Amino acid sequence: MKILVTGFDPFGGEKINPAIEAVKRLPDEIAGNQIIKLEVPTIFYQSAEVVKKAIEKENPEMVINVGQAGGRSAITPERIAINFQAGSTPDNSGKGPKEGKIQADGLDGYFTQLPIKKMVAAIRHAGLPAQVSNSAGTYVCNHLFYEIQYLIHHDYPNLKAGFIHIPYLPSQARNGRYPSMSLDNMVTGLTVAIETAAMCLSV
Repeated sequence: MKILVTGFDPFGGEKINPAIEAVKRLPDEIAGNQIIKLEVPTIFYQSAEVVKKAIEKENPEMVINVGQAGGRSAITPERIAINFQAGSTPDNSGKGPKEGKIQADGLDGYFTQLPIKKMVAAIRHAGLPAQVSNSAGTYVCNHLFYEIQYLIHHDYPNLKAGFIHIPYLPSQARNGRYPSMSLDNMVTGLTVAIETAAMCLSV
């Protein structure tokens, strides 16, 4: 199986984003599955265009987008992407989102095709905190999650995809004021999650 895994570049004034740092350090092969790694810009609509082009080029069987969720203490696979965007923080283009629907003709929400409960169980079995999340927010993370699900619904019915949020790195934790996780643990957790998803969906 070919699996496309994406991570966002730094945003919001940060010099580092654990999403792309963890993705870059993933093995090139996990349990016999080829891992294609891609950095995406933290920009509304542009992030989705970059991933769409990669899907067209690589024709993966699975897509997993990874993003930073500052304030969370666990690795959190997302259950649902919602057709709404909002927020006061500008993206990396310097512009804030246009509040409202992401796709005028899209469903209100799309559920992931990934086995998120089994992924969480496997991450916990590896000794790391994990839980299912029911909200990917309304910023670029949810936007990308939704856009890929919209693409699946319209053009790639056999593609499986989902989104995983990870915590801050210790260097971002503001001297312990926010939860954090080491980069090594993030890589381990993502590797376990990817392996579990691939095993479940290849049967």
